[in-house]
Amino acid sequence: MFIDDVLKEFIFDCEIRKISDRTIKSYGNSNKRFFKYINNEFKITELEDITHLHIKQYMQFLIKSGLTESYVNNILKCLRAFFVYCVKEEYLSKSPCLKVSWQREPKKLIETFTDEEVVNMLNVYSFLNYMNARNKTILAFLIDTGARNYETCSVRNSDISETYVTIRGKGNKDRHVSISPQLKKFMIKYERIKAFYFKDKIVRCSNYFLSYRCKPLTVESLERVVKIAGERAGVREEIRCSPHTFRHYFAQSQLKNGLDVYSLSRLLGHENIMITKRYLQSINDEEIVSMSINTSPLMGLNGLK
Repeated sequence: MFIDDVLKEFIFDCEIRKISDRTIKSYGNSNKRFFKYINNEFKITELEDITHLHIKQYMQFLIKSGLTESYVNNILKCLRAFFVYCVKEEYLSKSPCLKVSWQREPKKLIETFTDEEVVNMLNVYSFLNYMNARNKTILAFLIDTGARNYETCSVRNSDISETYVTIRGKGNKDRHVSISPQLKKFMIKYERIKAFYFKDKIVRCSNYFLSYRCKPLTVESLERVVKIAGERAGVREEIRCSPHTFRHYFAQSQLKNGLDVYSLSRLLGHENIMITKRYLQSINDEEIVSMSINTSPLMGLNGLK
């Protein structure tokens, strides 16, 4: 069976299962590049001719090309998803990925913004006009919810309640994240300025964050808002100014403030708690000692003499 035909089926199956556009695009691109590689190297065009050795050689090729172990593992994840579909549809008896191991990723500490950098980034924008108010509220939203970039862009007016926001994550799974009084204050100001700005315009979408042309906020625009704030605030060069770095900041701040890793995992929308534990490993020993003082068993006892 021709590989290209099966890939089209697989992508269609992903679409009807309502997998996110971002994931579908990743599946398509990763598998297409792999198929192009085995066609160029081994003249393979039939699904049945692919073996685990071809996949291993491709992994080796990617590593030698300078790609990180994490990036290569993401590609392998996409290939696995495709071959799982092939087995399910009985095009193959078993997946050739079963004999392909994950790349061992080096354990790196997750570095994020300092509190001072976050304050300086927030102060880059003001409430003087709509775009400034929107951008300031976007930063506050990222800081206080830990939402992913596309999750932030997808938030609708109906997702906002008095004390929490409903965030639609991977696999269309909803989760609730609280709105702090400080974030609520920012949102009230933003909503007032937003209503005035769009009062004479026809608003056809229900997204909470809108462009000045009344269109839904795009991921690219969101990333630009954060990047500009980082540059103007003088954030350290080694720190990547992106929405995801605010997610790291949210996670580490919550842990430092005493939130347990299981609750944090739910707030972040992680399917695997091991991903969340990486944030705990990134907190240094001095901070752990400081945190433990507030949770001392002895300090919590009453009636001591």
